[in-house]
Amino acid sequence: MKNKLKNIRIDPKTLGIDILFDIVGCVLYGAGIYNFAYASDFAPGGVSGLAILVNTLTKPVISGGVPIGLAMLLINIPIILICFRFLGPAYFARSVKTILFSSLIVDTLMPKLWIYQGNPMLAAIFGGILAGAGLSCIYMRDSSTGGSDFIILSIQKTHPQLSLGAVSLAVDGVVILLGGVVYRKVDAALYGMIMTITYSLIIDKIMIGNDSRKQLTIITSKGKEIADCVTHELQRGVTIVSGRGGFTGAEKDLLICVCSKSEVFKIKRAAHELDATSFVMVSSIDAAYGKGFKPAEK
Repeated sequence: MKNKLKNIRIDPKTLGIDILFDIVGCVLYGAGIYNFAYASDFAPGGVSGLAILVNTLTKPVISGGVPIGLAMLLINIPIILICFRFLGPAYFARSVKTILFSSLIVDTLMPKLWIYQGNPMLAAIFGGILAGAGLSCIYMRDSSTGGSDFIILSIQKTHPQLSLGAVSLAVDGVVILLGGVVYRKVDAALYGMIMTITYSLIIDKIMIGNDSRKQLTIITSKGKEIADCVTHELQRGVTIVSGRGGFTGAEKDLLICVCSKSEVFKIKRAAHELDATSFVMVSSIDAAYGKGFKPAEK
């Protein structure tokens, strides 16, 4: 682990932008989790929902219960240790930074802000909107809040044919059902489900839409470098086609890559970092069959 982390190069400007997106994202996410969901006695999916349940269950033993941010951090530690080898050092380092920000903000800032104590249905909807907007900010900088994101990514690395949505639903569904048990009411599970669905939809809308697969077409003069980056860092196949500019007559490479919606920003970012003049087009496709996607139909 130490050797991998030593190879990470830190650009001050990029780090500053990452931290800004982290703070904004974590504040929005924390507001959705603490000021809406926790205040209305229900738990959404993921580690944040599990942390809310830990807080609720420990209140009879500890005054106020285990702080939600601290619980999020403690739950993430074993997940990080188990999933590290699947994540890559750069993504791991960015995510650890985000996890620390998120835990700190939830425990120190959120309790000082306005707490919503109205209709739980509205809390689920607007909490989901805030959480989704916050997670989108974090995902745009190729980071995460850990937890189920790490688990889903690790499962997808080892079993790429599995649906990302199905894996996410299974992981979040367990926590949501536990919320119904802990709060001893079906409504708690239903509100948790509504919030989880809401922030998933918001992430889809903010990031790039609802379609499950995207095709990127990249026109660049550095096709080999970009293709190598996508292949080795993101484990996605790339097809390179030689071309020529119709106006300039310059030799160009045409890269074609199919990926999941969560990978689009990573590939766009890699393309523009390696070639600032690259031209990237993103289009939606209904389905993709083959290695890394659905098995080919016979």
